[in-house]
Amino acid sequence: MTTDAAFVSRYDVRVKQVRDVLKDNTELPDDACQAHAVRLLHTMDAIPERMR
Repeated sequence: MTTDAAFVSRYDVRVKQVRDVLKDNTELPDDACQAHAVRLLHTMDAIPERMR
């Protein structure tokens, strides 16, 4: 018996979480929420760990 388990990276999970928050709290379209989520995570990841 085999199962089809699709790999999802932790980054993709984080993007989805941010995208879902944006969708729930704004009137932005899905593609804009996705773009903002990616940009937001990129910016947050650029902040040094000690400053977060």
